[in-house]
Parts: sequence; structure tokens; C-alpha cells
Amino acid sequence: MALDIDGTLLCARAAVPEVTVAAVAAARLAGHHVVLASGRSLVGVLPVARCLGIDAGWVVASNGAVVAHLDASRPGGYELDTVHTFDVEPVIRRARVLVPGVQVGVEEIGWGYRVTRLFDPALVNGEQRQVPDAELWDVPATRLILRGDGAAHLVEPLRALGVTAVPAAPDWVDVTPQDLSKATALERVRKHLGVDPARTVAVGDGVNDLEMIAWAARGVAMGHAPAALRDAADEVTGTIEEHGVVAVLRSLGAGQRAAGGASQR
Repeated sequence: MALDIDGTLLCARAAVPEVTVAAVAAARLAGHHVVLASGRSLVGVLPVARCLGIDAGWVVASNGAVVAHLDASRPGGYELDTVHTFDVEPVIRRARVLVPGVQVGVEEIGWGYRVTRLFDPALVNGEQRQVPDAELWDVPATRLILRGDGAAHLVEPLRALGVTAVPAAPDWVDVTPQDLSKATALERVRKHLGVDPARTVAVGDGVNDLEMIAWAARGVAMGHAPAALRDAADEVTGTIEEHGVVAVLRSLGAGQRAAGGASQR
């Protein structure tokens, strides 16, 4: 079972609700593999995994650019399995031409971001270090974040450079290597686990969940998700305020396809 984090398991920087923690624990106890799949960097995914009591298994971070295997015996509690990187320099240069003054963050796995200027700490996970351009692009990176008025208009021009660009908000774009998504990473995890494709479930609420929803045999959109995701899903469950993901988790424990408020589509 692949679960998005923000907007699916929790609201913004709030803690994961106790009812959700309990539902995840019950699903795992029943033998289901619960895999967090997020646009967050790994440093932002790990605390949520710990909150859920998940200290072994798999997580997908950075919209599929990073796959890690959780292992409490390892330094930091994880071992990197897959890391995809790309050259961020041409992307940053193009973004600056189209959106002058765009704010830039370059992900560093397990630490945080190198940035052109500091982001609001509520908007990014991990540490931040303001650096000159040469240090922004001195090594390939897994993920680039671009923020500024009109940043969503960067999506198609950046895709033309051969990268994956996903609008996270009207003023925010996530950029990762070409042909990557949560779905490509989850397929790798599925094969590792030996799970039948017909026994895959995914729950999400954002545009970056479209491929994941399509990948799963049972793709579920949160009730507050944009219309594009709800239309693409097999089911729509409750909103984040209604703990919609809990209904889906409980339906797995009951061995049913949909229960507790999830509607068939």
C-alpha cells in the first residue's frame, strides 16, 4: 500500500493523527506492506515513518528520485537503494530567464537544501545553506525546487530540457530526472517485495500522485484532491479532515475492496 504524506496522512506540518497511526499499525499487523511515497525529501519522510512506527521496509522520496530501505541498525535508520540525479545548471538558468528572481533549492539527501535564499522553514524539510551559483550546480542532484510568482508556467519549458517538472502549487515546481515518478519507484519496490500487481493500492491527493494512482490496481484519491486526480482514481475517499485514508486502511484489514466511506468510481 503506497501512501502519500502531505494532504493524505497529515495536514501541513501537523502531526499524524492518532487514528491514522493506529490504522497504519493495524494494516501492517495484518501483513500489508505500507510504503510512504512522497514528494518530500528523504529527511522529511523519515520522521513520518518513525511516527507511524515503521522502522523496517521501504520509502519513496523526492517524487521517485530516491528509494530507501529502512533499517534501524543502519546509521540514520536507512540504506539508500536507488538514487537518480541530473544536471541542475541548465534548468536553473532557464528558470531564471522565464521567472527572474525565482527562488532555488537543490536537494541534498539526508540533510536538506542548498539555496539561493532561505525558504520559510515551514515549507521545506531539513537544513538550508545559502550558497553561490557555483555550489548550486557543482554536482548532480536528485531534486530541484523552484518558487516564485508564475513558477507553474515553467513546467512545459523545463520538460523540454528533458527533466520531470511537476507543479506543486501556482508558485512552486518540483524538478527531478527524466521519466521518474512515484510510480516508477513503487514498481521497483513492488518487485523487491514480490507483491502481485493486482494487490497494489495507492492513496494520494496531489498532481504528483497521478502516475501512482494509475500504477496501483486500486487507486484512491482523497476527497479534497483536484478534479484531475479524482477523475483518474478508481475510488474517492474522504477528505483529510475526515481521515479518508483511514477508511481505505480499514478496508484492507477487512479484506474488502472499499469500505468505511470510500466510494467506487
